[in-house]
Amino acid sequence: MRPRVQDSTSGALAITWLGHATFVLRTPGGVEMVIDPWLATNPACPDDWKQIRRADLVLVTHGHADHIADLLPVVRQTGAAVVAIVEICRWLETKGLRRVHPMNKGGTLTLDGVTITMVHADHSASWAEEAPPVYLGEPVGFVLRLENGLTIYVAGDTALFGDMRLIGEIHALDIALLPIGDRFTMGPAAAARACEWLGVRQVVPMHYGTFPQLTGTPDQLRALVEPKGVTVLEL
Repeated sequence: MRPRVQDSTSGALAITWLGHATFVLRTPGGVEMVIDPWLATNPACPDDWKQIRRADLVLVTHGHADHIADLLPVVRQTGAAVVAIVEICRWLETKGLRRVHPMNKGGTLTLDGVTITMVHADHSASWAEEAPPVYLGEPVGFVLRLENGLTIYVAGDTALFGDMRLIGEIHALDIALLPIGDRFTMGPAAAARACEWLGVRQVVPMHYGTFPQLTGTPDQLRALVEPKGVTVLEL
């Protein structure tokens, strides 16, 4: 099992990285949140996390298999509610799920004391496990304001884009979860610029190391951001 990291700002937030872009967050109020569940076939996921037995909320950034391959099993086993763009929620309803909370970019809702804002991501999205592939809306990111006011930016899979400046200005972010692998998302240099634009002082790198094509590393990111006062939380 990968170590849980407690953020020193809150004294209560626990973040567990399950490899690639899958996370479990335990909020200061005890809410268990799963982000982009890819477990069974994820080569970076620890064996004792191949199944998740407790979750209150599942957040989905987009429809690619390396983000939603285990979405249905996790939700059916835990009874968690799903927060996702409207097209994903409608697709889940055709699979028999009812606890879905559809959103779209710019919208905000509050669940279990956590305020969730859906924001832009610059990527692609589809579910290619069916023929023909199913359209599942656009990729998104999330801004999470926790019960104690701590604010986390979950970028999802994305390139660097200029409106990250606005996300940072509007939401006064504390921590960012950013992809760094390159090739399919931004790499370390672009992620370093994202940290600057977002105004964060802590960054958790993700979407790296799973496959040989993902060449970006936390050390490359650290060399660029730590001289500027940003701490890389390598989970």
